[in-house]
Amino acid sequence: MNLVLTEKQTIISVKRPMAKHSQSIDLSVRSRVFGNGRGWVFTPKHFQDLGSDSAIDSALRRLKATGTIRQLARGLYDYPVQDSVLGIVAPSADAIARALIVRDAIRLQPSGAYAANMLGLSEQVPSRVVFLTDGPARKVKIGKREIILQRTTPRNMAAAGRKSGTFIQALRYLGQDQVDDRVIAILRRQIDDKDRADVRKDLIHAPAWIADLLRPLTEPIPVR
Repeated sequence: MNLVLTEKQTIISVKRPMAKHSQSIDLSVRSRVFGNGRGWVFTPKHFQDLGSDSAIDSALRRLKATGTIRQLARGLYDYPVQDSVLGIVAPSADAIARALIVRDAIRLQPSGAYAANMLGLSEQVPSRVVFLTDGPARKVKIGKREIILQRTTPRNMAAAGRKSGTFIQALRYLGQDQVDDRVIAILRRQIDDKDRADVRKDLIHAPAWIADLLRPLTEPIPVR
């Protein structure tokens, strides 16, 4: 009898630290989710420093079960924005892209109508958002929105992650005939000193007509 009791006590003493460890990971995961605020899109990889893969997956499952977070796709979650009128709001394409960059260890470059809309050059909000990538091509469907990852050439990815890359892709989408003084003025308002240096450096990666349009924007604004 004493032997049986000792074995049970040993089992209990092992389980308790494991339960406490699990609770600690749950709290850490929850704290990180809340700390990033509503609208954050994330993957299990965003919590790798907190514990094992299985422990993180379990913590996310529990948060999902309580309705705190939402699963958007396989390995992709968000802490949704809740609007008093619209209800639960779909995450932004940019938030989804940032999460995919972490999950898949890839680079993404906004392109097409989405790049133009980001910069205020177009009022069109595309339901089909295209990102150029140096990773595998794929589609991510979230509600009515489709995120397209389109594999492209190294040249098109050379300025990825910088405003100059989005400038180049947006102008490519608009086409030379659609670029007027209004477009140039909008771009000029969005360039600061750091952006000027980036754009100047990245002109080599742009088509000649785009480089000619952007080059004057890299010159310092004269002080009057």
